[in-house]
Amino acid sequence: MLNTKANVGIVGTGMYIPEGRMTAKEISEATKGYWTEEAVINKLGIIEKPIPGKNDGTQEMGVRAGLDAIKRTGIDPKEIDLIICMGEEWKEYPLTTSGIYIQEKIGATNAWAIDVQQRCCTTVAAMKIAKDMILADEDINTAMVVGGYRNGDFVDYTDKDMSMMYNLSAGGGAIILKKNYNKNLLLGTHIMTDGTMARDAGVEFGGTEKPITCENIGEAYKSLRLFDAKHMKDRLNEVSMSNWYHCIDRAFEKSGISKDQLGYLAVLHFKYSQHKGMVESLGLTEDQSVYLSNYGHMGQVDQILSLHLALEQGKIENGTVISMIAAGIGYAWAANVIKWGK
Repeated sequence: MLNTKANVGIVGTGMYIPEGRMTAKEISEATKGYWTEEAVINKLGIIEKPIPGKNDGTQEMGVRAGLDAIKRTGIDPKEIDLIICMGEEWKEYPLTTSGIYIQEKIGATNAWAIDVQQRCCTTVAAMKIAKDMILADEDINTAMVVGGYRNGDFVDYTDKDMSMMYNLSAGGGAIILKKNYNKNLLLGTHIMTDGTMARDAGVEFGGTEKPITCENIGEAYKSLRLFDAKHMKDRLNEVSMSNWYHCIDRAFEKSGISKDQLGYLAVLHFKYSQHKGMVESLGLTEDQSVYLSNYGHMGQVDQILSLHLALEQGKIENGTVISMIAAGIGYAWAANVIKWGK
């Protein structure tokens, strides 16, 4: 029976960020000068972004983030009952299960693991799933949401339609949730999906429809693209911001907290004008968020990274109300509410 008086709180976070960097100048050069360095910085909002090194596999970066979370929180990995991996499908070996690999490498021998996927919306969705499972299952008290991301490998910078994805970077993140932690509470979450854009973007080659061949192999590994750029952009212009605000409104309604209390926005990286507009529309100052101009878009790791950086920079304190917001191709939008402190 669901215990409606129980709560789920955030114990802490962990991060892994590769040492390699791609600068705005290098992004400009990769576009063959179509985007100037100044435009990459000022319009796309990218000063530099982490890129993976030789040993920075998607699963391995998840392992390193998970170990960092364990080290920072002091939790015994054997206390972890559930691992939900939000890491990407582009990984070391196709059809291997990332969560189970991470479980083994971090020593979470008493846990069971599962992978979930909603592109760049996955972390917010996985946190909701983890909370719901913790509250519904008496055998689950501690859960880790964890994974890595390096979809930037597939970006063709000469594809002008892909400028919205020039920011794709690399890294791993982890967040630990615990039943009846009585602080840093994860409250309401709201998620929306729109199937009209389900096939508007993706990696073109490498699946069953268009396998990699000797003829297309040079193109295949740079084939993350918009299959129907006009439809996707027109549809996003029509519904995206309203859907996002609806998710935020509903998350606050579910939490029983007024949206006026919002004190920090943990938001993914997108172009600067959109970031500035969203922060201001929610009644916040830019100091009440972290713009990830030195990190790019680490996919679904962004929300964990933003929370992690905000805690380090003192932007979150006892009583701060946080909203994590996310969006992912497919298309999905999500928002949650976190009340920090006791």
